[in-house]
Amino acid sequence: MTLVVSFLVVLMLVGAVAASIFRDLISAIIAAALVSLIASILFYFLQAPDVAMAEAAIGAALTAAIFIIAIRRTERFEE
Repeated sequence: MTLVVSFLVVLMLVGAVAASIFRDLISAIIAAALVSLIASILFYFLQAPDVAMAEAAIGAALTAAIFIIAIRRTERFEE
């Protein structure tokens, strides 16, 4: 169990660094949603399924969808 949690934390850190490095904003949003999804999995492992569901629904899905809609209405690449 500790090995799985450690792997997920490392994967979460890699996703966070990738989200800050990507120049394409859509790719950065997807990486940030991945971080939120991994946080949701970690909450489930910590015996908090209600927090995990809220994080998955709001953090990963709704926030990413709002950001993608906003970026599609503006420029996609950062100058």
